[in-house]
Amino acid sequence: MRYGQAHTSYEGPGTGIRGVLAAFALAGCGALLAAGCAPAGGPGAGPGTSPPRAAPTASAGGPSGSPSGSPAAAAPPARGSVTVTGEIAKGLESPWGVAPLPGGDLLVASRDKGTISRVAVATGAVTPIGEVPGVAPGGEGGLLGLALSPSFASDKMVYAYFTTESDNRIARMRYDEHRDPGQQLGAPDTVLRGIPKGLIHNGGRIAFGPDKMLYAGTGETGDTGLAQDKKSLGGKILRMTPDGQPVHGNPEADSVVYSYGHRNVQGLAWDKDKRLWASEFGQNTWDELNLIEPGVNYGWPEAEGKAGKPGLRDPVAVWKTDEASPSGIAWAQGSVWMAGLKGERLWRIPLAGPDPVAEPEAFLTGKYGRLRSVVSLGGDRLLLVTSETDGRGSPEAGDDRILTLTVR
Repeated sequence: MRYGQAHTSYEGPGTGIRGVLAAFALAGCGALLAAGCAPAGGPGAGPGTSPPRAAPTASAGGPSGSPSGSPAAAAPPARGSVTVTGEIAKGLESPWGVAPLPGGDLLVASRDKGTISRVAVATGAVTPIGEVPGVAPGGEGGLLGLALSPSFASDKMVYAYFTTESDNRIARMRYDEHRDPGQQLGAPDTVLRGIPKGLIHNGGRIAFGPDKMLYAGTGETGDTGLAQDKKSLGGKILRMTPDGQPVHGNPEADSVVYSYGHRNVQGLAWDKDKRLWASEFGQNTWDELNLIEPGVNYGWPEAEGKAGKPGLRDPVAVWKTDEASPSGIAWAQGSVWMAGLKGERLWRIPLAGPDPVAEPEAFLTGKYGRLRSVVSLGGDRLLLVTSETDGRGSPEAGDDRILTLTVR
């Protein structure tokens, strides 16, 4: 059994019973895939509850949105499927951010150890490449999101979002794989500092967008007023150059703040039409999936879920907090795929352009515990990272894991 019951203002502990992992060992993956099976907790599991949907939201223009008036995307099927096709690695401690390397191996951040490791996808071998100086783990803080420079092939820069004794910040480090293991990260070059920190709601997801600018999801640290304060970097989605400077097209020319009114953003992904999507923790009632547009107020703390208040943007989809507590998201096969921590399930949200075409659909419910990160590998392939060793799970032998999925 998962232990305890937590207030849903943070990444509460999971509540489900774990399935037996042996059924999905690599030896059996081929048979599952050949049979086209979906694991238990798939289409028969039922979607999360949501209130009636609001009117469709117009697609975004500008840096992260598709041009207005573009043709609507073909709708994906209302029902999808998930097949677990393998286990890349196990025995990881507090994995959080993941960055696929050219060639297929992975860089994985350990939130609590403050280290980055390379995971060999062919063998599952985990090799530390270095420790990020200045990381001060505590509560939900520590070494969080990772991203590779858009010019990684030439500059070898790895970006990391992490908590220090005084703030959350983003730094970049050169990765030299020819040096000795554990000594392969260069000195950190801080590109942005001063993001508020707390025991809860540190945000932490970073990603480079289609415009090659760096985006970051932050939290309001439990100080709800920060989300509406445009001068604070807390409770925001930020957009900056790779050097950490404000970008032309931001709502304010001298600010990296891109959108505001967020509670705790831990998922960022772009669809095929370059629309930006973000997952967000609610408090007591509704977790959210939002379509992000520059300068828009997403409501917190004045609204949670679909409030319909003038001047505030409603989410595209919502979940009860015990069904989600969303962290990472990815785009694949016409849907946003969202990892749930307390909900211990992978959610599929099928979309035609900016609009849902069916209720969200849950997969893998309770089978692997808390789910932290989901990463697109292109086409119908995803990576899924579990989060049982983060202090709020009930870890079993082999936790935490990185799984490969085929989705539809």
